[in-house]
Amino acid sequence: MDRRRRARAIENVHQRRTNGVAFLTRAPALVLALARSPRPPPASAADAPRRPNIVLILADDMGFADMGAFGSEIKTPNLDALAMGGARFTNFYTHASCSPTRSMLLSGVDTHLNGLGNMDEWAAPNQWGVDGYEGHLNDRVATLPALLKDSGYHTYMVGKWHLGKGALPDPAARGFERDFSLLDGAGSYWDMTNLSALTPSSVFTRTGAI
Repeated sequence: MDRRRRARAIENVHQRRTNGVAFLTRAPALVLALARSPRPPPASAADAPRRPNIVLILADDMGFADMGAFGSEIKTPNLDALAMGGARFTNFYTHASCSPTRSMLLSGVDTHLNGLGNMDEWAAPNQWGVDGYEGHLNDRVATLPALLKDSGYHTYMVGKWHLGKGALPDPAARGFERDFSLLDGAGSYWDMTNLSALTPSSVFTRTGAI
């Protein structure tokens, strides 16, 4: 497809009312968050418009043009189908590292407002104990899954969390009805080996239970 035809196709996708949403940004590991539309009450099922299901994908270390839909030479037909059938947000700004980026995606606000002014593992001494550098998604911001859940959606997540662990808010506490999540910043899904020697074994949560 030449550039002119590709530009027209992208424009058409932006103008189309969609049934899904696909986000692709940089951040280690894969996060897939689903919000399934609730069933309307039987009495109003015929009259009420169907609310869309929502799929958000946050991909790791992926360049903007690594998808076929954005000009990649690599064939990515399944991701292309999501991009063409959903909405592509081309003005989302990523942070320089992973957890601050996902904090912006989940909260819609700047990292210094949601507690991830820097990735917790990289916090400098002058940032310790300072508001905006808590190192986890703080309780001063609302999250997208919590808002969707309050609106009657079913919300699910699988993949990496990296926004606080232990006694800190996990996915279940921030609006995900069900999840299977890696709480650490990186690690192996095959043998539970963590990237950091400080905590050799990766920590996973399954709907609030570690």
